[in-house]
Amino acid sequence: MRIGIDGYPLTREKTGVGHYTCELVAALRAKSPEDEFDVVMPSGGRGWWLFGLPRYCRQASLDLFHGTNFAIPLRGGCPSVLTIHDLSLLLYPETHERRLVRRARRMLPLMARRAAAVITPCEAVKREVCRVLKVQPDRVVAIPEAPRAVFRRVSASEAAPVRHRFGIEDDFILFVGTIEPRKNLLNLFRAVNELLRTTPLRPQLVVAGAEGWLTGDLRAYLDSEELKERVLFTGYLQDEDLRALYSTCRVFVYPSLYEGFGLPLLEAMACGAPVVTSNVPSIVETVGNVARLISPEDFRELAGGIASLLQDDAEREKRSAAGIEHAKRFSWEKAASETLELYRAVINRKRSRTA
Repeated sequence: MRIGIDGYPLTREKTGVGHYTCELVAALRAKSPEDEFDVVMPSGGRGWWLFGLPRYCRQASLDLFHGTNFAIPLRGGCPSVLTIHDLSLLLYPETHERRLVRRARRMLPLMARRAAAVITPCEAVKREVCRVLKVQPDRVVAIPEAPRAVFRRVSASEAAPVRHRFGIEDDFILFVGTIEPRKNLLNLFRAVNELLRTTPLRPQLVVAGAEGWLTGDLRAYLDSEELKERVLFTGYLQDEDLRALYSTCRVFVYPSLYEGFGLPLLEAMACGAPVVTSNVPSIVETVGNVARLISPEDFRELAGGIASLLQDDAEREKRSAAGIEHAKRFSWEKAASETLELYRAVINRKRSRTA
């Protein structure tokens, strides 16, 4: 087989989709060295998806193109597989910029109908794709993602230089992700403020991630509260720095309103961090009963969940050990095997129709 894989997510600092693309390509090449996996980088400006990519698919004699970033060519070329990581643009449009919401409403249903098959990261998103985009269930396959191999527990002494460089205290809680409304940081700030007001706890909140969009309310809240002195923004971090923080935080907190999978949760667990996170379907599917689950819309419940772990060393250790074992259930080798199986099924269907 000769497979083309969308390289656009690899043209900038990698976050969720970029890491997915990078890890999947590496695992596919390791799993099936007899096949070719071409990372196709966009070129030719705005006409790439309409003209350039279909032409590339034909000229390169691709058997299949995999759009890992919500997009595939709508005409010509070869059969396509489309990964839809989540439907936040359609289900939570208020958490995104309007131009992106308009594009998703126009293009995503077309892409889903055009694809020979759709991959989602979990069964919860598969159900949403079938319901919202009207895709038949037999055309959608849920293939879970996995934490990268770099994420393993490191000692406090190994992590110390990273924490010292950023000015991170011993007693800190951690959030990792792009700073944008869907991640629900405003309620996290409210929860930490509640802890500071009503308990003797004084944890530092470390927010690791790039600045995203629609963050005005977040900044305004911080400016109006004493909490500002207890919040540290690190910006985007490389994996080794993230590993150090995952390994030494008291609690990893991820109160997202909606996720397609929640990969930082497994990264944190792989490094031994006890986790407090949202009880939304996709996240529950990812973390099982290992994390402390809360309603993301109730900041007092979130504060209580954080406080209960901060105040209970035994419970933190129990959840830490369980999280390390839970994360081992997910692997990119398994994801690559299931993706290869799907590729072959799509290609064989096309060959049987043209035979």
